[in-house]
Amino acid sequence: MRDARDVIKRPIITEHSADQMVDKKYTFEVSTKANKSQIKNAIEEIFGVKVVKVNTLNIKGKLKRMGRHSGYRPNRKKAVVQLSEDSKELDFFETAE
Repeated sequence: MRDARDVIKRPIITEHSADQMVDKKYTFEVSTKANKSQIKNAIEEIFGVKVVKVNTLNIKGKLKRMGRHSGYRPNRKKAVVQLSEDSKELDFFETAE
């Protein structure tokens, strides 16, 4: 994992994650091979903020069927990142003026 953009795939925007943004907690989908320190360094590099804590969740792919054929969705990894109190807020909903 050399590039920070390879570690962080995309932000996850749901009702629950939007409620956590008030407490400066942001949710991202990350690479399944990334560890907490790589995630912390990538967030600090991309957004220029100070990260206090990183929590990760491994999500196994569900079994899906199409007729008699079955397969699994890919495994995913989520990271909930808490920023320090003096860090700026991340703006995912940028408005073009």
